[in-house]
Amino acid sequence: MSLPETSRKDATSRPLGTRSMAWAWKHQIGWLLGAAVILTIAFQVRSLEGDRTAKADSPLQAQTTKKSSSETLPRVGRPKHDVMALVNGQDISRKDLLEACLARHGETVLESLVNKRLILNHCEKRGIAITSEDIAAEIDRMAARFQLGREQWLEMLEKERDITPQEYARDIVWPTLALRKLAAADLRVPDTEIDKEFEKQYGAMVRARLIAVGNADLARQLHAQLTAQPDNFARLAIEHSIDINSASVGGLIQPIRRHVGDLNIEKEAFSLQPGQISSIISVANQFVILKCEGHIEPRQVNRAEVEQKLVEKISDDKLRELAHHLFAQLQASATIQNVFNNPQLRETMPGVVATVNGDRITLNALRQECMLRHGEEVLETEISQLLLEQSLKQAKLTVTDADLAAEVRHAAELAGVLDDQGDGDLSKWLETIANQRGLKRDQYMRDSVWPSAALKKLTAEEVQVTNEDIQKGFEANYGQRVRCHAIVLGTMRRAQEVWNKARQNPTLNYFGDLAEEYSIEPSSKALRGEVPPIGRFGGQPQLEDVAFGLEPNQLSGIVQVGDKFIILRCEGRTERIDVHQNDVQSILQKDILEKKMRLAMAEKFDLIRETSRIDNYLSGTSSAPAARSPNAQASVRRDTAVQPTGTQR
Repeated sequence: MSLPETSRKDATSRPLGTRSMAWAWKHQIGWLLGAAVILTIAFQVRSLEGDRTAKADSPLQAQTTKKSSSETLPRVGRPKHDVMALVNGQDISRKDLLEACLARHGETVLESLVNKRLILNHCEKRGIAITSEDIAAEIDRMAARFQLGREQWLEMLEKERDITPQEYARDIVWPTLALRKLAAADLRVPDTEIDKEFEKQYGAMVRARLIAVGNADLARQLHAQLTAQPDNFARLAIEHSIDINSASVGGLIQPIRRHVGDLNIEKEAFSLQPGQISSIISVANQFVILKCEGHIEPRQVNRAEVEQKLVEKISDDKLRELAHHLFAQLQASATIQNVFNNPQLRETMPGVVATVNGDRITLNALRQECMLRHGEEVLETEISQLLLEQSLKQAKLTVTDADLAAEVRHAAELAGVLDDQGDGDLSKWLETIANQRGLKRDQYMRDSVWPSAALKKLTAEEVQVTNEDIQKGFEANYGQRVRCHAIVLGTMRRAQEVWNKARQNPTLNYFGDLAEEYSIEPSSKALRGEVPPIGRFGGQPQLEDVAFGLEPNQLSGIVQVGDKFIILRCEGRTERIDVHQNDVQSILQKDILEKKMRLAMAEKFDLIRETSRIDNYLSGTSSAPAARSPNAQASVRRDTAVQPTGTQR
């Protein structure tokens, strides 16, 4: 049994959602904000319910005689009756929900239970105990690392990452501490690694532009041109670089640090002087050319004040590797039987899903654990599907096998999985879903394809592509764009301060200095204000109108977009792409129809929920039909960005 993945992605055609355009299917917990190490295993291993003796019901209870974290942070109560939800008077039972949770998450949760059992057994053999005080101290340490109080940290986790304090203590902190103690004997942090980490975080950097191409001959041609005329680097990057992100801003990349990326690129970058062109650097199957834009001096930091943080960072990184190695050893020395996926074993061991060194994990325990972890999200899925079934019945519509096949074929086409005739390849696409995304065919068809086909059936007559849509799509993709530098600020007061400075010194170089100092948007800050050219009908009409009203070298006023304040400096305009609208009419028609259909499907599902009575006893929520104006149902936005998939400037 291999280590479980930390998350799974849905199929390409994601169903549309409960609260927004995305369907309310949740993913498994991913780690938060790039925080310190929370081991892959730590996400998956959860407390074991009902299939161990009393002393080992919870890892915390099994490993300490002190008051456990599970007592400090009790589990959320579940309804005792057998009705989990009522949807317009139709019920979803506990039994049905248990089976739905098992069908969707049984395999992944079983791996988690096996892994947790391995950790637990190994801790018991080593006499390692994780107390509630250990857990509280670790939570405080993590909160302090982000300069937050304990309550703020836990509140942030629950609000932004949907991790309750109970889940955090039981399913993340406990396994992390257990593995840390188990691996502590092998953990060493040499001074040389601290030196390297200090230089990586606080050392000198190089501001540079980059061109990456996949052909050695082209690289040599570009290098000869750039050596003769270095000032053409930005233009050639836009025209030739296959690194799309940097090409769109003239090759500008984030400042290059030491010990972060490719050693050859770092070595070459730090050898360059401002304005100098590098040699051709071979990286994997690409050929890279750099231009040095300047050097950034090391940050003036007292090493003694940050060394402990550096040691923690290195320790966390090394611990991740040690944990994988430790689990490989535990698994290699363990006798594990996966009964759940073995029909023959299931017949001889009824009610058992796995054994770990002879210790049994029961089917009932697996069902309960699946529901404990995923009950609310799966119930939302079941509610959503029941709502669609009711709506289809009311509209006297059915989703046929042909509809499902067409939806799968459409998803394959969108993903570029085509047969020899250029049509969506169903069998190859389903194989891709199974291999790359870990979704069985039945689950994919039930949770992604059927809801999408149902909503498409309910909205098919409401969507039309107008001549105005086609014209906007053509302009968005092939029309002129404005080349700008931008500074993004968080408050009007700061925006006024920066705008006044830019007005007093209207040079491009000074605008770049201001962007580097004040912009709160990371890319524009790192790239000294350079942003991709602004086109029409990209979804921000106010910003677009301002940009297209500027002349070269002209400074805009302050443009408010949402809660941000933006200052633009116009650098000119791009040329229109030389293509006739008739030549791309079918591409635009197809893509705009797809986008408008998805918007209509989202609005349709929102309408279905808003006009339904839903009592969710698991989450403790109820919603009654909301009053809606007659025109609300028919509204489908038509001013959204309509750029065909795969079309690039």
